[in-house]
Amino acid sequence: MRTHPEIFLTRAEAERALWEMARDGRADSDQDRRLRAMVLLATFASLRWGEVSALRRMDVDLVAKTVRVRVAFVERSTGGLLGPPKSKAGRRTVGIPESIIPILKEDLDAYVQGEPGALMFPAAKGGPMRRSGFNTRTRWVEMVKDMGLPGLHFHDLRHAGNMLAAMSGAGLKDLMARMGYDNVRAAMIYQHAVRGADQVITDAIDQQLKKHDEGDDDGSAGELAPVG
Repeated sequence: MRTHPEIFLTRAEAERALWEMARDGRADSDQDRRLRAMVLLATFASLRWGEVSALRRMDVDLVAKTVRVRVAFVERSTGGLLGPPKSKAGRRTVGIPESIIPILKEDLDAYVQGEPGALMFPAAKGGPMRRSGFNTRTRWVEMVKDMGLPGLHFHDLRHAGNMLAAMSGAGLKDLMARMGYDNVRAAMIYQHAVRGADQVITDAIDQQLKKHDEGDDDGSAGELAPVG
């Protein structure tokens, strides 16, 4: 895991671009628009690659606005297998933001087979999608470069989602539950990064106050008076 807060902050700032990418279709291939739903779930539900690629229709509840992580897809050089999530904490139910529900509904209606066990994002042959297949289908490397985000990896979507969750002010245990972590240190990385972001905001406010103090020769501009 990357542990430098400045990396997380950069990825979190890319959240708006990622949303626009998915909404206007740049996360799609010309043949398959379902991958925009995959991008949005990975980002805004903080899902790992193995978790989102193993999702089935019955795991996504648009009424309750939740996605349930039960299993994960593990890639091997000889293929892949479905197994338990990375840790016990990986088995979890995560809330889905209201804003992406319409896109998920469109995906379910248009692309996912009707049976409850149907994969949400299958590969061409019907099994779970591999990273290489996703990168090829979306032209990922070229796409993120065109967006001004060269080097952005799929796992950075989860980092951005984790940062957004930490920015909500939620407690450590709640963050751990949403992110699927079973140790405190991992979730604290994001909390520390948020504190760093708050310091940037604080410094900017301080600069504005200093400008206010220096803005009037008679010194009257330096007096801050309550309003109301």
